[in-house]
Amino acid sequence: MDTAKIRLSPEEEALIKRTDWILTKNNLLGKVNHLLSELQSRQVLALQGIPGISQEIVSSSPKISKGENYNGLPWLILDYPRLFTKESFFAIRTLFWWGNFFSITLHVSGNYKDGYLQKIVGSFAYLQEQKFCVCINKEEWQHHFEKDNYRSVEELRLSEFEAIAHHSSFMKLAKKITLDEWNDADAKMLEMFIQLIRILKD
Repeated sequence: MDTAKIRLSPEEEALIKRTDWILTKNNLLGKVNHLLSELQSRQVLALQGIPGISQEIVSSSPKISKGENYNGLPWLILDYPRLFTKESFFAIRTLFWWGNFFSITLHVSGNYKDGYLQKIVGSFAYLQEQKFCVCINKEEWQHHFEKDNYRSVEELRLSEFEAIAHHSSFMKLAKKITLDEWNDADAKMLEMFIQLIRILKD
C-alpha cells in the first residue's frame, strides 16, 4: 500500500539543514530561565520582607516549569508562591511566552479563591490604578490577553468586577510586559509581584 510522501517546502528544506537557529533558540531559553531564577530569589526576599502574609504562603517553594507547545510556542513559568490541592489552587505565575510577552498572574481557585475574595474585591480601585486585567474566560488555563480571556479592570464598574469575582470557582488577575521591555522586565515583574502580594496582606 502506497503512502503519501511527506514533502518539504524549499524554506523548510533549507531550515532543516541548519543548526544555528535551534542553537540560538536554546540559548535564548537558557537566558529566560536564568532571568526567572534570579527573579525567584528576589521574590523570596521581597515576600519575607512584607508583614501580614500568611506563613503558608511564605513557606511555599518556588518552581520553574517549561514546555514547547502553548499554542504552538515555547514557554517557561515560575510559580511562587504556589499552593496546590486537589480542589484548590493558589499561585503567582510569571510566564514567558515565546514571541508574545512576559506576564504575571495571581491565580486562585476553590478555598483559596473563597478566602481571598473579599480582599481582591476590596482592592478594586488599586487594581484599576495599577492597570491589572481580570480573567473573564470559563477556561482557567488560558494565558493570552485576547478579549475573550481578559478585560482591563479600568474598563469595569465595581458591580461588574464583583460579578466576575463571584461568577466561578477561580479568579485570575494579570498584567503583561512586552518583549521589547526585556532590559527592564525583571524589575517590572518584581514590582508587579509586590503589587499582587499587597492585595493578600492580612
